[in-house]
Amino acid sequence: MSPRAAFVYQDQMSRHELSREHPMRPVRLQYTYELLQSYGAFDGASSLLVPPRPATEEELGWLHSPDYISAVRALSMGLSGYDPQRFNFSVQGDNPIYRGMYDAAALSTGASIVAAEMVANKEVDVAFNISGGLHHAGPRNASGFCVFNDPAVSIKYFLNRGLRVAYVDIDAHHGDGVQDAFFDDPRVLTISIHESGQYLFPGTGSVSEVGNGEGVGYSVNLPLYPYTGDETYLSAFHEVVPPLVKAFAPDVLVTQLGIDSYHTDPLTHLQVTTRGYVEAVREMASLGIPWLALGGGGYDLGAVARAWTLAYGVMLDVEWPDRLPEAFVQQHGAGQLRDTVVPDVPSDVQRDARRFADESVAAIKKEIFPIHSLVG
Repeated sequence: MSPRAAFVYQDQMSRHELSREHPMRPVRLQYTYELLQSYGAFDGASSLLVPPRPATEEELGWLHSPDYISAVRALSMGLSGYDPQRFNFSVQGDNPIYRGMYDAAALSTGASIVAAEMVANKEVDVAFNISGGLHHAGPRNASGFCVFNDPAVSIKYFLNRGLRVAYVDIDAHHGDGVQDAFFDDPRVLTISIHESGQYLFPGTGSVSEVGNGEGVGYSVNLPLYPYTGDETYLSAFHEVVPPLVKAFAPDVLVTQLGIDSYHTDPLTHLQVTTRGYVEAVREMASLGIPWLALGGGGYDLGAVARAWTLAYGVMLDVEWPDRLPEAFVQQHGAGQLRDTVVPDVPSDVQRDARRFADESVAAIKKEIFPIHSLVG
């Protein structure tokens, strides 16, 4: 039987602009939707195109403080009375204030809640909100392009339903905000595979960050060396993620599917291609757990559309043709859905990347695996 999937989207989600020069461009959501639509992704009964709704203040309050929620609303309307720097906003930089900021962030978070509700209510096997995955925001601050932390809010929803959650984050940046939200909570297993914080924002995500109190062993970090490619990436992923998720035996799987790990992404240094990315997504699908999938980073717009289209194909168990549909080509140009070029990484850098990954995996197996009755 084909999986039943939901894709949460409407055009309003892609219309805002953080600033003219900001690398986070919501139009990438529109490109992804248009590519999927041109493949006929929403034509069958097993694929539901679902509109979002804004998150309520009560829902945002599952994670975020009342003063922060009020500040975001006021700042987005151009009102005075709040110091932007107190909440990590600025005119320039990662977290600019823009008109409609509150509405855009609340809609993205609400879309993740809609998707979570559908998964929890067993309406679908998997639900995908590409506008979500904003994993850096804290309870009282914006961070790393993220205003509200929809993955953490969605996990709170599942916890409120009495469900245990495994969260797997494959964004090139460490999922620090989600980790922090559940650092002492053994009901949530967080796993982040990312470029090492020694080289990339937010500077966290070392293997030694394993949780606190009852949560020790439930925060897992797999940092990687810059220029890590598919082979090393997938080897490390396979050694860590499936065994831990299976041992934890969650009721729900939440994944952050950022594609800023892509080899031409302008902000990061990993060398993952669509092949490596899709293989990781396919591994998550094979776990057979009710699944909430979220977007995340990704700043090469064409790569984002192709990768998330491939990911939704995995969720539907469909292989899209490699030739891009004519309707999409007429708007965005010709190309192939899957990569045909392998990044050229010097052999000595490849060796360094493999050594770094091996050391990360070994440390996880030593520190984390025994807590979950796994043999390293």
